[in-house]
Amino acid sequence: MEYTLTSLEDTSHFAKRLIEVLPRGAIIVLRGPLGAGKTTLVQALAAALGFSGRVTSPTYTLIHEYPTPSGLLVHVDAYRLDQSDTLFNLGLADYLDEAYLIAVEWGQPELFETCLEIQITPKEGFREVCITPHGALYANLPL
Repeated sequence: MEYTLTSLEDTSHFAKRLIEVLPRGAIIVLRGPLGAGKTTLVQALAAALGFSGRVTSPTYTLIHEYPTPSGLLVHVDAYRLDQSDTLFNLGLADYLDEAYLIAVEWGQPELFETCLEIQITPKEGFREVCITPHGALYANLPL
């Protein structure tokens, strides 16, 4: 599935649509180069879930938690991690049952039994978004 985002409003609409169709406890893996808009998408997802605070990249803290009226949004930055063990040693497994949504920037989809991979590619004047489902849970999402 491919989408074109030309503005922050498009990103907001895209995030709202994701929130409408993703199951509780969903894991999304955000990929793309620096500046692609991964954190911007997480900001839009947080807003769509009703979070009104500031959402920032967890580059140095690795994990940020955002309580929303719908449930906990967990935002992970795996850029500097040897992901095979470190993500789970940080306690990511503890979030799997309690979080409404887990968003992992720079993640590796193969580390998760099931997840939704979102590749964001900046182009001149817009962002190209390619969604790849991994596992049966995400195979037939009406996006």
